Amino acid sequence: MRNIKIEIQYDGTNFSGWQMQTNGRTVQEEIVKALYKLTHKQISLHGAGRTDAGVHAKGQVANFKIESSIPTSKIPSAINRFLPEDVSVFRAAEMPENFHARYSATGKKYSYLIYLDTYRNPLLRNYGYHIPYEINLGKMKAASKLLIGTHDFRGFMSSGSSIRDTVRRIDEIEFKKNEKNLWISFQGNGFLYNMVRIIVGTFLEIGRGRFDNVNIVKALETGQRQYLGPTAPPHGLYLDKVFYYLTH
Repeated sequence: MRNIKIEIQYDGTNFSGWQMQTNGRTVQEEIVKALYKLTHKQISLHGAGRTDAGVHAKGQVANFKIESSIPTSKIPSAINRFLPEDVSVFRAAEMPENFHARYSATGKKYSYLIYLDTYRNPLLRNYGYHIPYEINLGKMKAASKLLIGTHDFRGFMSSGSSIRDTVRRIDEIEFKKNEKNLWISFQGNGFLYNMVRIIVGTFLEIGRGRFDNVNIVKALETGQRQYLGPTAPPHGLYLDKVFYYLTH
């Protein structure tokens, strides 16, 4: 049995997220269906991250086990033959038997796109968060430094999550502004449910002067969601990359 790792890009606009569910179209379901058409067998597919409805991916990772002898280099094109246009496998590799896309991961990188303009851009309506007001980027960058390192991010998680261990490490938060587009990227060992979107929403409140750094300090100290800004919408979020040890 071969253990195959694939890397995937998708436009999350018309998906109800990554994970298979009874109602709604999902990325995982589309790939499982494609694998069935390719191998004529029901194959279990394990994803590295469960992106929500509307969230996009530039580098989602998944793995599955097959007995097929198809060359690894041919696997992406073979799967893509059976995938819709809003999903694509762009890389495949044969991995050790114990590799698991989710549990072997050592970190993830997400990016969030904000476009700053007086008027909304219909071409970006599904791919970035429109902000029509001015923001102070310097204040946002200063606030981001409070989140670097290992913290209990319990207050930065949406209700409804069953995760008990809420300690995470953020290694880097980077801001890149290009004319009207502002990209905020986050790299760390893992992120809680809606954590990145809550941080982005909080940065924007700080950037427009409604909040200050005290809000972040209080949220870290108390674990209370109430000190933070609204959750930014999903369509500005991208899963950029999943990290593994060199052996994986």
